[in-house]
Amino acid sequence: MAELSVGKEVLSHCSKCKLILAHIIVTMKDTKLADKVQCKTCKATHTFKDPSATKAKTSVDKVIKSAKAKSRTGSRKSTETVAELWTKAIGKNTTGTKSYTIKGSFIMGDIIDHPTFGQGVVEKLIDNNKIEVLFQDDYRTLMHKK
Repeated sequence: MAELSVGKEVLSHCSKCKLILAHIIVTMKDTKLADKVQCKTCKATHTFKDPSATKAKTSVDKVIKSAKAKSRTGSRKSTETVAELWTKAIGKNTTGTKSYTIKGSFIMGDIIDHPTFGQGVVEKLIDNNKIEVLFQDDYRTLMHKK
C-alpha cells in the first residue's frame, strides 16, 4: 500500500458529488489516516470518507429505495411480465382502438395505436397532459391534449 501524505491522491466519497471520486489529501489525522480531502471534480473540501464503508451503505440505500418504489407502484404485479399484463389489458377492452396523436385526448382503459410502439393501453393519467401507457414491451409516458 502506498504511503499517504498531504498532497497525494486518494479515493473518497464526495459528499457534494455523491460519488466515490479522486481527492487530494489536505490534512492528515495521523501518519496512516487522511483527515480533510479536496474533491478533484467539484473542488469541495470535506472530511475523508472511506469508500469501502460508503459502498456498503450505498448498496443498502439502493435496496431500500427499490423496495419503496415497488410499494408505490402497487397496481402492478411483480410476478407478471409486462407482455402478460399487456395481453390481459388488451383482452379486457371491448372498445376500438384510437390512433395516437399528441393532440388527442385519452382516458384510462383506451387502447391506442402508436406509430412507433404499436398498440398500448392507457393505464394511468399522470397529469393534465401526460398518460402512462402499457405497451407490449414496456410502460411509457406519453403527452396528450397538446
